[in-house]
Amino acid sequence: MTDNLTFSSSQLEAIARALGHTTEGLTGREIEHLLAMARITDTDPGITKWIRLFNAFAGSQNHLGHRRNILAFIRFATKPDRYAHEPARFEPMRAHLNRSLAFVGLQVLENGDLVESSRVSTLPDAIRRATELRADLVARGVHPDVLEFCRSELVADNYFHSVLEATKSVAAKLRERTGLIDDGAALVDRALSGNPPMLAINSLADESQLSEQRGFAHLVKGMFGMFRNTTAHAPKVSWNMSRSDAEDLLTLASLIHRRLDAAVMPARV
Repeated sequence: MTDNLTFSSSQLEAIARALGHTTEGLTGREIEHLLAMARITDTDPGITKWIRLFNAFAGSQNHLGHRRNILAFIRFATKPDRYAHEPARFEPMRAHLNRSLAFVGLQVLENGDLVESSRVSTLPDAIRRATELRADLVARGVHPDVLEFCRSELVADNYFHSVLEATKSVAAKLRERTGLIDDGAALVDRALSGNPPMLAINSLADESQLSEQRGFAHLVKGMFGMFRNTTAHAPKVSWNMSRSDAEDLLTLASLIHRRLDAAVMPARV
């Protein structure tokens, strides 16, 4: 990796926005600490987080003529052990950061290493990926609640993030339909299991329909186990997912959404 290069202003902005994300980025105190560790002057403490980072990064790079201190900041910020007490924070921030770094040919791995990667050279490249994915899914008749995750910022580096976000949307719909606040397997068990379940995908009139209900619950839990739970609660490599794999998995999410839309709440006695 060539540390003597510099980032463009737009690249610095994208990186600063990822690291200073309102809900999934660094806290103000963390920014202060990490800037000091990277020997970058905190030029504007107290302002909006991403602007504070952008100003500090730009000031460092303009003064030194290289990006080494900024790369050091990224390495310090993405050490997994820093998030041992809050593991759910690590993967969302890494995902935001990797989408920005994809345009400069860099990537943060699950162990926190900053490495070179394939470069998405232009925004149209990312938009083209998203457009092609959406077109294929529209042709399949995929549920509208899934299509919204075919966005350029989600597929800039690979298709994994579209599938992850679509999986999160299934959990959101379960909570919306039931009023529950759980997540993952606990949410599925409370919403789709039980006698009767809170949400039933059929009339539960015989053993065949009861078996279908149980199978649907297992299907949803399997999708959460494959994506939602793993990535939300522990560091994980963003899989180098192909478009065909993403299409198949997003189609599965579409099936789940349609069955949840048609599900009813059985009377409870």
